[in-house]
Amino acid sequence: MFHQIWAAVLYLYGILLNSIYQCPEHSQLTPQGVDGKEFPEPHLGRWFFIAGAAPTKEELATFDPVDNIVFNMAAGSAPMQLQLQATIRTKNGLCVPRKWIYYLSEGSTDLRTEGRPDMKTKLFSSSCPGGIMLKETGQGYQRFLLYNRSPHPPEKCVEEFQSLTSCLDFKAFLLTPRNQEACELSSN
Repeated sequence: MFHQIWAAVLYLYGILLNSIYQCPEHSQLTPQGVDGKEFPEPHLGRWFFIAGAAPTKEELATFDPVDNIVFNMAAGSAPMQLQLQATIRTKNGLCVPRKWIYYLSEGSTDLRTEGRPDMKTKLFSSSCPGGIMLKETGQGYQRFLLYNRSPHPPEKCVEEFQSLTSCLDFKAFLLTPRNQEACELSSN
């Protein structure tokens, strides 16, 4: 009898704790706008990589040598296509250019990366002004990435991102230093 009462008390305590400490929900962005407009309009242009979170440090290791990354998102040459161009400033001062092509899936919020069939990207809104979050999943990794229109968003934005991702059990966290000047994006 005592065990049944104790189990009921612990169960009720668990429900109470869960209701108090629930992770906030972030509304997911949809890949296409209303009125038949293509999705990307508000997300085109220049973005700065601010921070990343993952279940393990290994899933963020690719960003260890990075000081800052600046991206430019542009409409692709075909419908349902986005071109992403980046310039990575490494901690040792080098500038490394990169390019990707994302494909939008009809009726889905997933972005697919050309040449990487295992990789899936989802976009989420951010409570931070000028911010957006991406969740990347691929073979052997998953991570949330925080981007902003400003290279130095308010500290509160980073704190909220870290709190949210930690709540979702993404305990490893990486903040880009952004100590050096961003590299110029090439016009190609």
